[in-house]
Amino acid sequence: MSDVGQALAFAGVIGLAAVSPGPDFAIVVRRSVAAGRLHGMTAAAGVAAGVFVWSVAAALGVAALLAASAVAFTVVKLAGAAYLLWLGVTALLAARRGGTGPDQTPGGRAGGSLWRSFRDGLLTNVLNPKCGVFFVAVLPQFAPVDGSARGVLLLSLVAVGVTIAWFVVVANLVAALRRVLSRPAVRRSLDAVTGAVLVALGVRLATT
Repeated sequence: MSDVGQALAFAGVIGLAAVSPGPDFAIVVRRSVAAGRLHGMTAAAGVAAGVFVWSVAAALGVAALLAASAVAFTVVKLAGAAYLLWLGVTALLAARRGGTGPDQTPGGRAGGSLWRSFRDGLLTNVLNPKCGVFFVAVLPQFAPVDGSARGVLLLSLVAVGVTIAWFVVVANLVAALRRVLSRPAVRRSLDAVTGAVLVALGVRLATT
């Protein structure tokens, strides 16, 4: 298969993984509703940066080491679970306060920095060891036989491109509906659902 064919096939696999509901999706949606389009897209950039980290780590063998070491895997897994639980509890507390989180004032003015949105997207992805295992399993199937740095870099950029494209679409769709989603009753329900999902994902990650 040519480099272009490999890249397209890899893009399809990454696309299927990206659209699967998970913590990345929950974070992008929450930041888009809480702070607006720009914050949602910044969170998407953070998720894409995490994908790049894992793809490079898989190419360098770091992710393979993580997958092979029960202790290392458990440490990263518990750190990721704790972070998801913290995000989930934060959302649930926002729902309890009436749909106004720490990143939005009662008047609806968005607060919080873009760095926070980027950080949430990045850490949610980087602290999920399952992403590392995914790239260890998938990347070698599409990498050049000679293992050239150029080929691996191309696949990493493909993974980043597909991921950020999908989540930017999600951020823009959610932001377009923000006026409706930001209504107190809707926001409270959304925070409650998002918080419950993140807590459930954190518990699942910790116990898997």
